[in-house]
Amino acid sequence: MVRATAADSQVRAFAVTSRNLVEQARIYHNTSPVITAALGRLLTGGVMMGTMMKGEKDLLTLQIKCGGAAKGLAVTADSQGNVKGYPMVADVMLPPNDKGKLDVGGALGLGILSVIKDLGMKEPYVGQVELKTSEIAEDLTYYFAASEQTPSAVGLGVLMNRDNTVKQAGGFIIQLMPDTKEEVIQALEEKVAATGSVTDLLDQGVMPEQLLEQLLGGLQVEITEKIPVQYACNCSKERVTRVIASIGRKDLQEMIDDQEPIEVNCQFCDKRYMFTPEELRKLLQDE
Repeated sequence: MVRATAADSQVRAFAVTSRNLVEQARIYHNTSPVITAALGRLLTGGVMMGTMMKGEKDLLTLQIKCGGAAKGLAVTADSQGNVKGYPMVADVMLPPNDKGKLDVGGALGLGILSVIKDLGMKEPYVGQVELKTSEIAEDLTYYFAASEQTPSAVGLGVLMNRDNTVKQAGGFIIQLMPDTKEEVIQALEEKVAATGSVTDLLDQGVMPEQLLEQLLGGLQVEITEKIPVQYACNCSKERVTRVIASIGRKDLQEMIDDQEPIEVNCQFCDKRYMFTPEELRKLLQDE
């Protein structure tokens, strides 16, 4: 991923190629093509938005709850280029939309996008908007305008191979800073409108820097940072143990009384953690 400024810092921009991390998500969740595209777009948007946060421990969560067959998606990103996510329903199958593309909007349907920022304060910041197109890029554009009053252009894309693996994935976010001059806004609008689809450009071998050159050409683009991005789940037996310990003595005792080991699956990476009745009993004693 690259971060950049343009037009004497009147514009800030992010661009990323995310094929590897989207493919990793597909492998973990065994998603159908349309859900791979939906989750891949949200992961791609999330990893860029995560790096907009300043603090090392800041966390961003993007949550979609919707009425379509997909039911919803969730993505969590930090400020260092790590992202993870999961779909509520992994195996939705739909015919292509009227443009011959994967019908992400049809899979999601009407719903709500929540953006939750945990910045180490007492309460996290929560912004919520209705899904406008359910195609995700336009919904994030609307979120930035409605909740953060930041005019933005967001492009996200996932292209699949015939064997349902991920061929290309990536995207961009371009944002106007306060007091951006009118001629800069006009030039930017024309460039964004003239730029082809993200997946077409990625399929031509365009890298993030070149993507921003296309979008911001003539506006003195300055690349300020390059950040590796990856699908990264930080689950561990210790973390899962803390979750189990928090469910309450009564429920814990019922699990122990069953005399069967319990298995806990991580939603983000499908890793399985086993707990024997003896381990559960020790948890109860340690409370």
